[in-house]
Amino acid sequence: MIPRGRPVINEADIAERAGVPLATWRRRDAPAFREHVPSLFPGSRFLIYDLEQALACLQGSPVPALPAQEDPDDQLNDKEAADILGIDPGTVRGYARRGYLSPGETLYGARVWRRREIEHRRDHPPGQGKGGGRRAGEPQGTRKAHPYAGDPRLQTAGDALATSPDTPITHIATNLAQEHGGSPRTWERLLNQARQAGCQAPD
Repeated sequence: MIPRGRPVINEADIAERAGVPLATWRRRDAPAFREHVPSLFPGSRFLIYDLEQALACLQGSPVPALPAQEDPDDQLNDKEAADILGIDPGTVRGYARRGYLSPGETLYGARVWRRREIEHRRDHPPGQGKGGGRRAGEPQGTRKAHPYAGDPRLQTAGDALATSPDTPITHIATNLAQEHGGSPRTWERLLNQARQAGCQAPD
């Protein structure tokens, strides 16, 4: 997570500030640096650091702590957004492609969204409640044909039905919940709706 208003830096720019080639910095300096300055997105392939912390480490000064309190303008990557929404990171990216989330911002290769947007989507999921199913920036329109109309998970449910037509829905729902996040009960509803709507992938 990038705390609100905090500038960031990646390892290429850190090496440039240190005046050494990136490969040399990573071989010689990175292990000690990473012990003192944690990546803002642990486990991500995008190694991004807080600028103030990075500069303090380069200068041999004490590394300041990051703000501990959450803020609506914190910037979250797909995994952090997925944890809040109860889905997997791939579904977060799918929401952004389909307009259920904004495209977000790209910082050093990492796609990020504001916490306020992710929490709003959590509290107003696609197809549930007033405005829940509208895409980001889309005005309110006509009533949906069914509660999950427009939900990108509906096609996932339909594909799963087509792949395993003889498997009990409860088993499929459990597998989808484990793979994509969410509860088995929600996936059961999606599977039943997909069956009624004929969302199965064509042969």
